[in-house]
Amino acid sequence: MADPAHEHHDHAHDHDHHGHDHGHSHGGHHHHAPANMGRAFAIGVILNTAFVAAEVAAGLWTGSLALLADAGHNLSDVLSLLLAWGATILARRAPGGRRTYGLRKGTILASLANAILLLIAVGAIVSEAVRRLGTPAPIDSDIVMLTAGLGVLINGATAMLFMRGSHDDLNVRGAFLHMAADAGVSLAVVAGAFLMARTGVLWIDPALSLIIAGVIVLGTWSLLRDSADLALDAAPRGIDVEAVRRYLAGLPGVEGVHDLHVWALSTTETAMTAHILRPANSDGDRFLHLACEGLEARFKIGHATLQVETDAAHACRLAPAEVV
Repeated sequence: MADPAHEHHDHAHDHDHHGHDHGHSHGGHHHHAPANMGRAFAIGVILNTAFVAAEVAAGLWTGSLALLADAGHNLSDVLSLLLAWGATILARRAPGGRRTYGLRKGTILASLANAILLLIAVGAIVSEAVRRLGTPAPIDSDIVMLTAGLGVLINGATAMLFMRGSHDDLNVRGAFLHMAADAGVSLAVVAGAFLMARTGVLWIDPALSLIIAGVIVLGTWSLLRDSADLALDAAPRGIDVEAVRRYLAGLPGVEGVHDLHVWALSTTETAMTAHILRPANSDGDRFLHLACEGLEARFKIGHATLQVETDAAHACRLAPAEVV
């Protein structure tokens, strides 16, 4: 008599893989970074690279540290745009060989590298600004105002390009936030140069570069925290794991949920696995299909794998909460 029960258990596992197909085919297709973001990245990179070159030249010519700080900020943005752009391309590469998830995680590593890079740039700016506060130097305000004014336009325009995609993708959000912050920073440089021209107070320039450094740190901190979380396979910020557990536990016939894991496949896609105890699993396929559709609709989890267990007497090895 034990044998048919065993077969029933296996049967439940078979349903499973079937259900996984449902979950993936239903959910995987519309969470990729939008393909049209490629054009936004290309325009952003070209405009900003040209601007950084102009800004460095003007900064050295006029002796303005605030302008050089802004150039450092903008250069880190060009690098971050390149990282984010590369990552969205990687995310679309098909899985194969040992990389069964493809290169999707590249998007997460890119935003992490991006954040670290920015903090390094900040260190260089701060040390130079502190030195300059001790020995302020005169600068040519007109050229500084012109150059930074151009920065306001370029950064503002680039931020607009990324505004559409910034709601769904951490990577594009990073690019958008950078560009928006940049426009603000360039505006501050214009104001600073104007004040220096009017008042002749020389420490405004290094003081302003310290403020710019502060802006960069504030903007980078949340990016660093979020991307470090995702790199460590934490559940994405918008997903309440307990709510997912409650949803699964509330499905018809479910008596227990354990070994639940939710993690980010990329900055836009979420995966989940769980074991579900469901003794009367006669409609296994239908149940899995409904469960996966619900996970996609409620939590935007497009890649769910559920293992259904029907025998409550044989506890699963992974059932205890402390077993990962």
